[in-house]
Amino acid sequence: MSKIFDIAIIGSGIAGAGLAAMIGDQATTLLLEAEATPGYHATGRSAAFWSETYGGPAIQPLTSASGPRLKAGGFLFPRGIAHVADQDGLDALKKFQESFAGTPVVLTPLDRAAIEATGARLKAGWDHGLSEASCEDIDVAALHAHFLSVAKKTGTELHTHNRVTALTRKEGYWFIETTRGSFKAARVVNAAGAWASEIAKLAGALPVVITPYRRTMIQLQVSPTPPAAMPIIIDALTRFYFKPEAGNRFWLSPHDEHPQPPADVAPEEMDVAIAIDRFQQAADWKIEKVERTWAGLRSFSPDRAPIYGADPKAEGFFWCAGQGGFGIQTSSAGSMLAACLLLEQALPDWLKDVDPERYSPKRFQV
Repeated sequence: MSKIFDIAIIGSGIAGAGLAAMIGDQATTLLLEAEATPGYHATGRSAAFWSETYGGPAIQPLTSASGPRLKAGGFLFPRGIAHVADQDGLDALKKFQESFAGTPVVLTPLDRAAIEATGARLKAGWDHGLSEASCEDIDVAALHAHFLSVAKKTGTELHTHNRVTALTRKEGYWFIETTRGSFKAARVVNAAGAWASEIAKLAGALPVVITPYRRTMIQLQVSPTPPAAMPIIIDALTRFYFKPEAGNRFWLSPHDEHPQPPADVAPEEMDVAIAIDRFQQAADWKIEKVERTWAGLRSFSPDRAPIYGADPKAEGFFWCAGQGGFGIQTSSAGSMLAACLLLEQALPDWLKDVDPERYSPKRFQV
């Protein structure tokens, strides 16, 4: 424990890696990862798209601010979304559109002919939609690798296989015990994703409940081959979404949310069956093969908005958690916001539409 770090970040997924990159050489930074590989749980299992509507109006400012930076970095590629509704989903589609009134998000109505023109083979009754043309695919692996590379080049030390087991504050420093050693830092950042509540408890911080939810993904081979430029199709009632992948493949999800303790998760057979049934009820593609299935955790705070800021209870403890499934698409803005708050710097002009108080842990004080 000879070296004393300015900042120790717990978790090297997109939140921890992005924050370390934004801190750069402005502080000596330690990045602690419990697994053998950074980004093993949520980051590595993302559905990989950037959407200004995904997560709702509370997330939109972070997403919109991140978009130009992700695009400039070469991490975004045109895709688009068609939010579609059958008769049961008309009210949900209307409320969805109304929720983004007054924001920069552009949603264009789609009739049956316009839906068909996207290449989406939807069955009769799916006659209404909204186009979100700004949606883009994200190269998640390249983005995460970029953050880790920048962090490394500017001096961040990454230690994998180091699950944090104890946090003790004394004499103005955090003494950090892990499964492989001991570390010392002036400040600790909780970027532990699904394990964020456990880390907060170790530190004696605010008892904010970060709930991990399992989401199922399926890779299908279908016929005929969908158009390569076809948009993502999302049901207004959030019963399913699917997006084209290479060749004749779709990624399909039943849009499920199953709360569970943090763990290395796998899909349940019932959720896979539900997703396939919903797809077959709505879409007119033949499923040739289920190639693979997987699941990931999306971790939410009680109000489903991320938490960035200093903990009001535990000195030197900082939150960078609760990003749900939106941490990748908001990573540029979220990481910069967290870095500015942590380093006590003014926000750059490109974050002028982001309100730091909206994401402060202080909102959970009793």
